[in-house]
Amino acid sequence: MILHSNIIGEGKPFIILHGFLGMGDNWKTLARQFSESNYQVHLVDQRNHGRSFHAHDFDYELMTEDLKNYCDKHNLEDIILLGHSMGGKTAMLFATKYPELVQKLLVADISPRYYPIHHDTILEGLNSLDFTQIKTRGEADKALSNYVNDIGTRMFLLKNLYWVEKGQLGLRINLPSLKDNVSEVGEALPAHATFQKDTLFLRGDRSEYIGVQDEAIIYRHFSNSRIVTIANSGHWLHAENPKDFYEAVINFIS
Repeated sequence: MILHSNIIGEGKPFIILHGFLGMGDNWKTLARQFSESNYQVHLVDQRNHGRSFHAHDFDYELMTEDLKNYCDKHNLEDIILLGHSMGGKTAMLFATKYPELVQKLLVADISPRYYPIHHDTILEGLNSLDFTQIKTRGEADKALSNYVNDIGTRMFLLKNLYWVEKGQLGLRINLPSLKDNVSEVGEALPAHATFQKDTLFLRGDRSEYIGVQDEAIIYRHFSNSRIVTIANSGHWLHAENPKDFYEAVINFIS
């Protein structure tokens, strides 16, 4: 099965991979900007997310093979590859396995190391949504607020809502699989995995995902990499400071 994508523009292939519980559509505004500089931007939904296929099995090896199948299907090579958070982990593994396909790699706010599970409350909140009772987005937001205080995070999560049929809301994500396999999301890049080509790591200045202690492991796996800090941003740096994020990316890829 081939991953769903939204392809914007013409030119050099530029694939963007969203984070956990996200979807390609989260990146539409930036994608349009990148497309204006002669990039064909592929906003890809990873398995169990967005409009892509659902499967119970879920880990980075599988997501990397999904992306390889996608590139084969669309005859993509010499790509620019950008991944955020979980998408960054997929992008890192893909680049180390298929370096011949990747010209430049960009990783947004994630390091190659292991991260402990920290999505439990969010998954519990999403799982608690009873769509026999919840009939509007407002009602879903109210129910989710019992688990997730931050309105920005709730808005991001509720982008997964859609009308299954008239009057019946549902979630696009494959929640049972993501709950069962949530430990896979924090898995480290394999110790032997390396990529020698140009790589840019972007981190939010208010995020704790890439700290000083992560720099050595980044350079160990990605010898030709540099780290740029985006001001006034946390983990969702591309949404919180899109102007500086765009400039850092476009300077690196052009």
